[in-house]
Amino acid sequence: MKQLLIVFLLFRFVVQAQIENPNIATKVNIEFTYNEYLGYVKKFHPLVKNANLEINKAQANLMMARGGFDPKIEVDFSQKKFKDKEYYSILNSSFKIPTWYGIEIKAGFDNNEGIYLNPENTTPNQGLTSLGISVPLGQGLFINQRMADVRKAKIQLQWSQAERKLEAIAVLYDASLAYFNWKKNFNEVKLYQEYYKNAQIRFKGIQTLIQQGDKPAIDSIEAGIIVRNRQLNLEDSQLKLAKAKLELSNFLWLENNIPLEISEELVPEINLEFTIQESLKTNDLLQQDFSLKSHPKINALQSKIDILNVEKKLKANLLLPKIDVGYSYLSEPRYFDNYQFQDYKIGLDFYFPLFLRKERGNLKLAQFKVQETEFALDLEKVQLTNKINAQKLEIASLIKQKELIKALVKDNITMLNSEERLFTFGESSLFLINTRENNLVNAQLSQIALENRFYISNSELFKIMANPD
Repeated sequence: MKQLLIVFLLFRFVVQAQIENPNIATKVNIEFTYNEYLGYVKKFHPLVKNANLEINKAQANLMMARGGFDPKIEVDFSQKKFKDKEYYSILNSSFKIPTWYGIEIKAGFDNNEGIYLNPENTTPNQGLTSLGISVPLGQGLFINQRMADVRKAKIQLQWSQAERKLEAIAVLYDASLAYFNWKKNFNEVKLYQEYYKNAQIRFKGIQTLIQQGDKPAIDSIEAGIIVRNRQLNLEDSQLKLAKAKLELSNFLWLENNIPLEISEELVPEINLEFTIQESLKTNDLLQQDFSLKSHPKINALQSKIDILNVEKKLKANLLLPKIDVGYSYLSEPRYFDNYQFQDYKIGLDFYFPLFLRKERGNLKLAQFKVQETEFALDLEKVQLTNKINAQKLEIASLIKQKELIKALVKDNITMLNSEERLFTFGESSLFLINTRENNLVNAQLSQIALENRFYISNSELFKIMANPD
């Protein structure tokens, strides 16, 4: 009986230590904190870097759109000779400067000659220079394709910043789930390791008592079943932990896209439940209301509406008649210092469809697209508000559930200790002790699962907020 008491006192001490701190390690390990882990993901993960490229692409699009206002040099030269006869030699060159409101400034030089030259192309011997301006009086004056491209490219730059945040937050959310899964499986392995050791100690103690004749041989089978169950649980949890480590390694990178792998010495953060809200910046949101004005999804939809409004203005401008007026002053190169009003070239282009059915149809389609996106924006605002409120309620509920599960674990400890004391007096059985222990194990597993739900719930709120910076 004295040996039996020693066995169960040792068993109770080990169980008590594990229950009070289920994350306790048997060797010196390096704690890999969640905040440090997120830092690696934000800085080095390829998909986060890829999200940053969205801004670079938008800047390139803006540069390309501004290229529509670049000055242009045009040279057109053609010459024909046949049987020692120069039929014609035509040189037309120009320098054009597009401006914002569709006005175009143009300077040119023409030098044409030949015996078969078209009379309208005849120029003085030294050539003919021109300096003029082209002004759209209808379509293209207040908005044209070049202006629309630049405006849309500037809005696209804002849109890309919102898209970058959404892409980065998706990566950080998946990375967080991998970290939480790693911590959950790590805690389960530590739990099963301790109970497997306890089951082995109990099995050896029962065998000793059987050899001394204090217990029946059938108790060794009962104790052996528990040992095998604990060993089976431990093996399964170790497999899950190994897979969780590999999943976590998918999100760990260094510079130059060098992948990392979790080593055996690294362990998850022990006090994560006290630091996760500060790491994810969800603690402030739980205390105050969250403004949707700076939310990336709202900004993205608003940018889309702005782009569609530019398209709508461009379509509405097509309802105007196309009237282009041009004037150019003509002069031989040496006569530019003496302006002659009678030397000029003017032009007028007019175009106007009578029914405008194509233009009116395009305008209506543009208006419908704006309305559709505005409806989507209103819906997104309501959905985000409800998601945030629902997530805040879930976090508050999980905090209460954590307190309840802690009390439940404590009560199961009390019941197990009481059952052990009764066993020492011969008033209980090994079966009842195993039953109490199984209840305690289940309660502790539920506690680990509930903590994992708490972590995931905070990361869900972090994802909804969509603020990775």
